[in-house]
Amino acid sequence: MIKAVIMAGGKGTRIAAIASDIPKPMIPVNGKPVLEYQVECLKKNHISEIIIVTGHLGHTIKDYFLDGKKFDCHISYYTEDTPLGSAGALYKIQNELSDDFLLINGDVIFDVDFSRFVEFHRERAAHASLAVHPNNHPFDSALLETDPESRVVSWLNKEDPRKYYRNQVNSGLHILSKKLLEDANFPHEKIDLDRDILKPGVSSGRIFAYRTPEYIKDMGTPERYRQVEKDIKSGLVQKKNLANKQRAMFIDRDGTITMLDGFVTRPEQLVLADGAAAAIRMINESGFLAIVITNQPVIARGECTIAELDEIHRKMETDLGFSGAYIDDIFYCPHHPDRGFAGERPEYKVECECRKPKPGMILAAARKYNVDLSESYMVGDSSKDALAGLRAGCLPALIRAGRQNSTEMIDGREAPVFESLYCFVKETLRRL
Repeated sequence: MIKAVIMAGGKGTRIAAIASDIPKPMIPVNGKPVLEYQVECLKKNHISEIIIVTGHLGHTIKDYFLDGKKFDCHISYYTEDTPLGSAGALYKIQNELSDDFLLINGDVIFDVDFSRFVEFHRERAAHASLAVHPNNHPFDSALLETDPESRVVSWLNKEDPRKYYRNQVNSGLHILSKKLLEDANFPHEKIDLDRDILKPGVSSGRIFAYRTPEYIKDMGTPERYRQVEKDIKSGLVQKKNLANKQRAMFIDRDGTITMLDGFVTRPEQLVLADGAAAAIRMINESGFLAIVITNQPVIARGECTIAELDEIHRKMETDLGFSGAYIDDIFYCPHHPDRGFAGERPEYKVECECRKPKPGMILAAARKYNVDLSESYMVGDSSKDALAGLRAGCLPALIRAGRQNSTEMIDGREAPVFESLYCFVKETLRRL
C-alpha cells in the first residue's frame, strides 16, 4: 500500500494577512483546514497511511488530527525541531516509507484521481513522477520541459531565459521512489527537494512529469486563497477530478484559435486569432477542458518535422499564457494519404483513424480524460471538424467569419455557425 507524506511545516509568510497564529496548512478554507481537504482526498483514493511532517506551531496540527481515527485513516508525525528544508525530513523517516510514496506540499488544495497518477509512475518504473498542470501565469512560474515520453529533460526557473515553452507547472504533488533517496547522499541535514534531489536527477532519465487538468492550487497568497474558496463553493474543485466525467471543448487550431494564412511550418507564422485567448480563458474558468484537435499534414508532406511542430505549439501555449489562458492538451494527426509532394515522408502517407473528419483524436482524448462526449463540443472552421465531432458523439459548431446565428447542414444535421471562437464560447456558456 502506498503511503503519503504531507510537508506541513511552512510558516505562511505570504498569507499572514489571512491567519498568522496557525500553520499555513491549518488555515481554514470555507470553515475547514487545508490539511483536512488533503486527508479527505487521500482517504477517498484509499490512501489511509499518512505521515505529517510538522514544524512551526505543529502542535495545532497534532491536536486537530490526533492519530487520524476520526478521519478513518492512520496518521503519524515527524516534528522538525529545526527546519530541514523540503526533503531533509524524508531521510529521518526513510524506514517508515513505502517503496513508492506520495509527497504532498501542505498548502495545496487538490482533488485528484491518484490511481491514474500511481499507474503512470509504475508503468515507467520512475524514480520520481511530478504532477504538472497548465496555469494562467506560466511566464512567472517554474516550468518542466519534457520529451514525447513525458520524461523531464530540463527545469526552467522563472528567472531562467526562455522563448517558447510548454505550460507545465510543477504542482506540489509528487510520487517518489525510495531508490531516489538511496541514490542521493548528503553531508548536511537541510535538503531542498528540487535543488538537491530532483534537478540533479533529471540526467538519469528517470524523472517524469504527469500532466493533469485536475484541480491543484497553491493557496499561499490572499488572492489565491480567495479564488480557492470560490472554486470549492462552486463545486469546481470536485468536478475536475478525473474519476468524474468531464466536459470538453475540442477546438480546431488553424482558422479557429489561430489566423489562417496557409500552412504554418515555423513558430513565427503562428498568430492568435482576435479574441481567441479571451475565449480559451473563459473555457478555463468554466470548468470545461480546452483540448486542441488538429490535422497537421505538414508532417507527412515533409514541410515540418515533429520537433518543429512541437515548437509551433510551444509558441501557441506561450502566447496564450501571456493572456492568462491555457490549453489542457493538444492532439494532432501527422498523416496525409495523398502522395506526390517533394520531400514527403512515406511512413505518414497512410489512411488513418485520426485525420478529421474521422473521430480518432477526439475519441483518444475522451479516453485519456474521461470525457462525456454527449456533453462536449467540437468547434472548427471546416465541415471536417463538425463531422468529426458528430461521429464522436459531440455537439458540433462551425466558425465562419462574418456570419453569426445561422446554421449549416453537416451529414444531415444542423450545426450552429458563429463568427469567431470568442462568439461561440461566450454564447455557449451563456446558455448553460
